Amino acid sequence: MHSSPQDRQPYGGRPQDTQPGNPQAYGSAPRPQVYGTSQGQASPGYGSAQVPQGQYGSAPQPQPGYGSAQVPQGQYGSAQVPQAQAGPGYGSAQVPSGQYGAAQVPQGPGAAFGAGGPARPGEYGRPAGQTEPAPTGPKGDKPRKRRKGVLITVLTLVVALGAGLGGVAVFKPDLMSDLLASPDWQSPSAAPPAEPAVAPVLAALADAPVPDAAALKKVLDPLVISSPLGSSVSASVVDVTTGEVLYERAPTEMITPASNTKLVTAAAVLITRGPDYRITTRVVAGPNPGEVVLIGAGDATLGVTAKKFYEGAAQLDDLAAQVKKAMGDTPITKVITDGSLYSGPNASPDWPSDTLGEGNVSRITAVMINGARTDIKDRVMPFNRFNDPERAAGDAFAKLLGLTGSAKGKAPATTTATGSAAPSPQGSAAAAGPPAPGTELGSVRSAPLLRQVEQMLTESDNTLAEALAHQVALAKGQPGSFAGAAAAIEQVVTELGLDATQSDLLDGSGMSPKNKISPKVLTGLLVKAASGTDSHLSDFFNGLPVAGWSGTMTLRFAKSKSGFGVVRAKSGTLNGVNSLSGVVQTADGRLLAFAVLADNVPTDRETAQNALDKIAASIAVCGCR
Repeated sequence: MHSSPQDRQPYGGRPQDTQPGNPQAYGSAPRPQVYGTSQGQASPGYGSAQVPQGQYGSAPQPQPGYGSAQVPQGQYGSAQVPQAQAGPGYGSAQVPSGQYGAAQVPQGPGAAFGAGGPARPGEYGRPAGQTEPAPTGPKGDKPRKRRKGVLITVLTLVVALGAGLGGVAVFKPDLMSDLLASPDWQSPSAAPPAEPAVAPVLAALADAPVPDAAALKKVLDPLVISSPLGSSVSASVVDVTTGEVLYERAPTEMITPASNTKLVTAAAVLITRGPDYRITTRVVAGPNPGEVVLIGAGDATLGVTAKKFYEGAAQLDDLAAQVKKAMGDTPITKVITDGSLYSGPNASPDWPSDTLGEGNVSRITAVMINGARTDIKDRVMPFNRFNDPERAAGDAFAKLLGLTGSAKGKAPATTTATGSAAPSPQGSAAAAGPPAPGTELGSVRSAPLLRQVEQMLTESDNTLAEALAHQVALAKGQPGSFAGAAAAIEQVVTELGLDATQSDLLDGSGMSPKNKISPKVLTGLLVKAASGTDSHLSDFFNGLPVAGWSGTMTLRFAKSKSGFGVVRAKSGTLNGVNSLSGVVQTADGRLLAFAVLADNVPTDRETAQNALDKIAASIAVCGCR
């Protein structure tokens, strides 16, 4: 019995009983599917409430297979809602929005806008060979009812918790210069309205009392020690502002974190690459006339056309148009893919043997489309995946160029600087004959990594997590491999001043049951992120799901509703492993970081998750003074 994959989460899909098979050559067999729901993404706003619009400034358009038209958006063209990071200069709360083209439930602190959408399950693991358990949340398309108390709590949180993470945004002059300018892939929009002053709010929050450690211990000890999570439970609760330890139980114990691994991956890629970094996919002339080479740079979100899985992703059809123009009168005879940026196995040797077959993660290659999904209309994890993602991407590109297939190979030395967006002059190239081998014919760039980090965290996207971990390896001069990524991430942990002896991560997604980390490292990371001392690190709060509202937290806290809107956290689940780490605002308005990890959990998934939710919710309602 292996530790099965976690995070089988829907991406805005409607409830359905089975996942359709896909006859494509690189697909896998159909598999059972859990129930989906509409959802979205928390992102910071920059002014007052936004006018609804589509991705990247365009008017909203219904996307085939995505469920509904788009709604308002946030920075980088990402979906936008009010959230716990409303720092100085960011203005008033934003209105809810959709992600991936899906309909949207209200979410994030301050999103008191009414009912949500269809039910969606929390993440979970299961023994191999067993069917998925039925969801326990609301069924069908019936809206989820919210109590008036929840609305009051959430409205309060717009001011309180948003200000609590105000330091996250205040020290970001380098990033803000990019955000306030219109990126070259986003239509220009009108300047945001004047922003209200927020200093009084921040001043009030600074006076929020710190919980008494002894009082908090009385509340949490029974929930941690005598809980359904079993005897192997480690926990840490720390004041975000001061770093003061308020509660701990075996805080340095090394526990399998499951998807809590993604917190470290998110921090590592934002620190090394930066939030505004975009991955460039290029095409160069091949070694022989008429040949073109698609060079992979590790962008797992690359789409084929505007009908793609990740909104805002670069598209192969844009790249094909550039290549056709650059080739002039020279006919294109062959497409070659170059995935040599990555080395080593394309699946982690530390994953259980049946991991790939379950569809929660794909093989990791430098050239990939739509996270290697064979059917982008399917929005519910697990997904059917291409068995050879690089070949699938090459064949899709070849089809756009009028060819029937592709081959693998290596690009000639380029004659244009890496990352350049300018192909060779078209008129002279056509007049002089075929472009010289290595001549750049075109390039496209991904959405900024901050957007990818948000998508990865909110939906616990395993393939995207591994792709981002490989980016950490490349940024640190390590090989683009699982081993290189693990070494690079551990290096970042050390550079952050955290205890690397309490962190031993072998992948970026948490799929490996061999990953180990302590709660103390996780709360230390959260405190570092919230401190504002590193403008890049603080950005990863944008993607943390909000209890009862967004992402993998949409149906969590059903039995601990006091956590709605005031807990922002990443969950993790494998067989016998359950974890929850994030930030929570107390009843007095103090922001705390927490991490609770448990392995050897003797109970079922739902019971364990309810126990974790109760711990976080109890911190939320505890004045503890």
